Amino acid sequence: MTRVVLGSASTGRLRVLRRAGIDPLVVVSDVDEEALLASLDAELAPEAVVAKLANAKAVSVAAQLPDDIAADCVVLGCDSMLLLEGSLCGKPGSAEAARLQWRSMAGTQGHLLTGHALLRISAGVITHTDSETGSTAVHFSRPSEDELSAYANSGEPIAVAGAFTLDGLGGWFIERIEGAPSNVIGLSLPLVRQMLRSAGLSIAEIWKGNATSSPFG
Repeated sequence: MTRVVLGSASTGRLRVLRRAGIDPLVVVSDVDEEALLASLDAELAPEAVVAKLANAKAVSVAAQLPDDIAADCVVLGCDSMLLLEGSLCGKPGSAEAARLQWRSMAGTQGHLLTGHALLRISAGVITHTDSETGSTAVHFSRPSEDELSAYANSGEPIAVAGAFTLDGLGGWFIERIEGAPSNVIGLSLPLVRQMLRSAGLSIAEIWKGNATSSPFG
């Protein structure tokens, strides 16, 4: 049985996987994201930035796994940021920063970039690595000042990439998207399926080995 390990503390990513029939083992990486970002070449493409962060998280998690899990598993590391007018926007960190970010992106379009890193591990050895970045165009509406204030004060946008969610309170202010919806939440199911296939695994196999109560037999 190939166990799926999610190297992320994101409740959104965990929710995406569980709703898609996979109950992963969650192991949070110890990567210092700010330090890693500061060490990267300023000319690095945005897609490569999120991919490097995702890969660092996956490698960190792989090093923490107990022997019974490392015997046969895939580790999935992810990192999301919003590309807005050529700049990457991460988690705002405060209600005021979220307000300011929303004032700059209201009525515009951004691209939610999610880096995905997948490691296949057998008998404690990494036998396959893959790295891809998913991109989904997001068209933002213009919340009124009282709506924006209420949203910022709710706390939701403070700790999420780009200061918004698609599947929460922020969904009121998203006019439309172009691309995989799950990528906006932090994990692109179509992209991960392709990466699993490249590692020699099918979703049918993953369902059987990772569902809490499997309807797949």
